[in-house]
Amino acid sequence: MKLAINLGAPDDQWETHVTFAIEAERLGVDMVWAPEAWGYDAVTPLAYLAAKTSRIRLGTGIMQVGARTPAMTAMTAMTMAALSNDRFVLGLGVSGPQVMEGWHGVRFAHPLQRTRELIEIVRLITRGERLNYAGEIYQLPLPGGEGKALVSSARICPNLPIYLATLGPKNLELTGELADGWLGTSFIPEHARMFFEHIEAGAKRAGRSLVDIDLQVNTGIVDFSDDIERLIAPRKPGLAFTLGAMGSRQHNFYNEVYQRAGYAEMALRVQDLWLQRKRDEAIALIPDELVLKTNLIGTKDMVRERLRVHWQAGVTTLVVHPDGETLWKRLETLGQLIELVNEVNAHP
Repeated sequence: MKLAINLGAPDDQWETHVTFAIEAERLGVDMVWAPEAWGYDAVTPLAYLAAKTSRIRLGTGIMQVGARTPAMTAMTAMTMAALSNDRFVLGLGVSGPQVMEGWHGVRFAHPLQRTRELIEIVRLITRGERLNYAGEIYQLPLPGGEGKALVSSARICPNLPIYLATLGPKNLELTGELADGWLGTSFIPEHARMFFEHIEAGAKRAGRSLVDIDLQVNTGIVDFSDDIERLIAPRKPGLAFTLGAMGSRQHNFYNEVYQRAGYAEMALRVQDLWLQRKRDEAIALIPDELVLKTNLIGTKDMVRERLRVHWQAGVTTLVVHPDGETLWKRLETLGQLIELVNEVNAHP
């Protein structure tokens, strides 16, 4: 297994975030992801980091499908590939109706088809082919107008890696069919097959297998201590927020994942309480067990065992969030985790 980290936003702690990424590269971390929601974009911070690093891969986690035209998505990816000596990874996701319709003014309609067509168009452009495309959502050039079928003037990137952040069965199948990697969230390794069987089905349709896909999963916070209760309590509000606020009542994809993993009654109750603004009651319903299964916290032996469970499930890369009050404490925690990952890789 490899390790990836997330890049903090360009806020008043930006230089600290950059230093953490630089030091993570030195320690051997494989990849850094930059998020995108309704604040900062995912690409610009990575362009800055590209100038500060030399080896670590740089991924958008994620660029929102529908927020940019397919051609602009390809242009941005090709620019980043050129600036970073081909270290750029195009991470894509559909987001949700609250962001797409409320922020971007784009209807959250046919997200699966929109994702498929965007990837197909990006592939055409990055391979240096002339852009003629007739899809259900995108027709290029636009029919009946003066548009011309163009070829990108940028250096071609035929092997540009594309990763998808997906959760639903059909979207997971699309990942297996078209993507080079998967960005998984709300992941419990004991229930890995509810994700991987769909990715594998899509891969088989494309003449590939599951081993051809980089299976990256968000493993939550990393922290070491013998005081397990102290580590658990701060993680519950985040899980309650995910179950209750990450989407509308009708479309909360994260909540649906936990329902499929066997936590349906709890997940729906937490969502209901959260939407009623009974936040403390919602947080109190989060079980300790779920916190331990979705984070890498506890003693070194506990974390080592969780790493082993991820390895046995087939995870190839862990996206980790080392905790700590200072930069150097976070780096110390990351270093300890790297040692444990090396142990598990050598003796799974």
